[in-house]
Amino acid sequence: MSFARIRNRFRVRLAVMSVLFLNPAVTSADEVTYSRDVRPILAAKCFNCHGFDAGSRQGDLRLDRREFAEHVLSNEDGSMLLLDRVTSDDPEMRMPPPSSKLSLSEQEIDVIKRWLIQGGQYEQHWAFQVPVRPDVPVVAIEGIRNPIDNFIQSRLIAEGLTKSSEADATTLVRRLSQDLHGLPPSADLVQKFCGRTDDDSYSELIDLLMASPKYGEHMAVPWLDASRYADTDGYQNDRYRYMHVWRDWVIHSLNKNMPYDQFILEQVAGDMLPNATLKQQIATGFCRNHRINSEDGSIPEEWHVENVVDRIDTIGTAILGLTVGCARCHDHKFDPISAKEYYQLFAFFNNVPEWGVGPNNGNSPPFIKVPDSWPHLTVEENVAVEPAPVKLRGAREGQMGNGLKRPQAGSNKTVMVMHEMEVPRPTYLLKRGQFDAPDKSEVLVPGVPQALSTNNGQPPQTRLEFAQWLVNQENPLTARVAVNRTWQQFFGTGLVKTSENFGTQGELPSHPELLDWLAVELMENGWNIRHVQKLILESSTYRQTSEVTPELIRQDPQNKLLGRAPRYRLHAFALRDSLLASSGLLVDKVGGVPAKPYMPPKIWRSISNNSYKQGKGDDLYRRSIYTFWRRTIPPPTMVNFNSADREVCNVRKDRTNTPLQALTQMNNVAFVEAARFLAERMLAHSDDPRLAIEFGFQQLMARGPKQVEMDLLLAANRDFKTNYRSKPQAAKMLLSVGQKKRDEKLDLTDHAAMTMVASLLMNLDEAVTRE
Repeated sequence: MSFARIRNRFRVRLAVMSVLFLNPAVTSADEVTYSRDVRPILAAKCFNCHGFDAGSRQGDLRLDRREFAEHVLSNEDGSMLLLDRVTSDDPEMRMPPPSSKLSLSEQEIDVIKRWLIQGGQYEQHWAFQVPVRPDVPVVAIEGIRNPIDNFIQSRLIAEGLTKSSEADATTLVRRLSQDLHGLPPSADLVQKFCGRTDDDSYSELIDLLMASPKYGEHMAVPWLDASRYADTDGYQNDRYRYMHVWRDWVIHSLNKNMPYDQFILEQVAGDMLPNATLKQQIATGFCRNHRINSEDGSIPEEWHVENVVDRIDTIGTAILGLTVGCARCHDHKFDPISAKEYYQLFAFFNNVPEWGVGPNNGNSPPFIKVPDSWPHLTVEENVAVEPAPVKLRGAREGQMGNGLKRPQAGSNKTVMVMHEMEVPRPTYLLKRGQFDAPDKSEVLVPGVPQALSTNNGQPPQTRLEFAQWLVNQENPLTARVAVNRTWQQFFGTGLVKTSENFGTQGELPSHPELLDWLAVELMENGWNIRHVQKLILESSTYRQTSEVTPELIRQDPQNKLLGRAPRYRLHAFALRDSLLASSGLLVDKVGGVPAKPYMPPKIWRSISNNSYKQGKGDDLYRRSIYTFWRRTIPPPTMVNFNSADREVCNVRKDRTNTPLQALTQMNNVAFVEAARFLAERMLAHSDDPRLAIEFGFQQLMARGPKQVEMDLLLAANRDFKTNYRSKPQAAKMLLSVGQKKRDEKLDLTDHAAMTMVASLLMNLDEAVTRE
């Protein structure tokens, strides 16, 4: 043993003795837990070489399980080899080794040291433990409306903070409307509820908003992102597909408040339910929303594997909140999911009678015909049907081709669904995840990871049983993930910030007890998502003002403790829809074929020979959820404002703030046209500029302007009038933007000037911000 190592070991023992004897009572503040404090350090710095993945494990040391690490945690002579190695001055002995480019900070070493002194106890990762309803903290302060407030306030008090005051009634009406509809509140709604501040009226408003069809349209957006819904196949050709019927199923299911467990069950295995309905069969389009390749050089076997992989990864992220895809090529390096277990999950979804390559335009089998009466099906129509079998033909018959076979294409009257083969495909572990490297030494049977298995009956063996396992109340993840995304939708950030990853590499919950309380509340109330939503919306935590104080900024700059309401820019869809709604242009129609609103000229020509044919009339003004979505070229306006691109499953997008966004808001055809029609409404309301401006301000902000705001807007209106009075041609150009013709009865100068005032209003931070 080197002198440096002997010296270091003596130093560590001395430090341990110092802690034990000079500080015989370890206070609760000093208590270290494995899940909260230690595992994140080991996962980030050690598990890559000493974790679950046997393929990359070094030195025959495994630190993710105590039974495999006992010899480095304590020795008979009282030494702790783990501590020796992480504190060593010898580069050859130090862990992590310098070659890894990783190192432990003094604070991290101190955490490990205190943990070892306290016994080095391991715990199962919090997210893999079945949630149990915790006791609600007792908080002796005013303003507690339901248990959510107890959990939030107890943490604030512990941190020496107090909650913010309640937002005014107008702000709350607008906040609720934006959160539940993605739209500003109507003038009638503002007038009806802004003067009523009692809890009963507030609850009535929530129920009223949830009862509207607009609720399902707005709530469906994050699920479509998670489900990678699009109107094209993706990849280079990115040809058309027809899945809008499935999208409408999602909207209608949310509007009728389908229980979340049923919502998941039908999308994963609705076709396998006893006496399955056509609607339940259509629901399984969730599993067919993945990209489909149709290139001439494609290998069907390879792309069949990619299709199945996408289903597994999507379910892992969207429903379980895990990065299961990391186990495709090798054992997961951070979570207890082996490559074998990954392909056991694969086996559940490997029996779809599909051809790996698509038809190059149209739906890929299996697909079914949808009755023209959709979604208003008769009892006779609402019965599951047998999809037609795959029929192959040469990709380039009569031409020079490479022999690729493609399946028949489904028309726009069809929808892709799941279906089971009579004889299941054999499933093998694929070495390094490669389709042409199966390990045929063992045929794998369907199964779930041991770390997530429940004690409820036999393990799942079919896709239907797997779906039932997903929503089993003993499944530790599904309910937590669901309520976390609900929280994220209303607060901008989930209780677990990494809503896509509840594994050991994800962030710890900011309020773990509240997360579990909500998860149990969801399950014990029939998986009623609206029940959880209403609890959140009725809480004092949600009703706080978003104003900040220096103390809150200093102690909680990211608002993790929720001492104030969050404030953030509207989702890309809600931003466009809100501006269209305020102008009176938004078309109120639920469902149907995708719309093709304004796009930059020749946008599709930039990468393919497919051209974008812009819609007409109402098609230009439908809600953004109905906008035609091409994967390789998503609508630029949406992408500019951080929408998901829908190539793959996405449950969380960070917000950016760029000059391009301001330019889009000021110059985009849709927004300029919306401004001129808001101006028409303003001028129709009153020919007095003050009253007209007050009306426009109210449409966007749900409140009247302050005097200083009014003075600035009136001055701007006068300046615009002066400008356009001397430049009538510029006024005509402004008022010709967009397809809808203006009211020629309006004075040209007045209309142009008020259009610019309306554009100014639409570009105010408050107009596009969820306060």
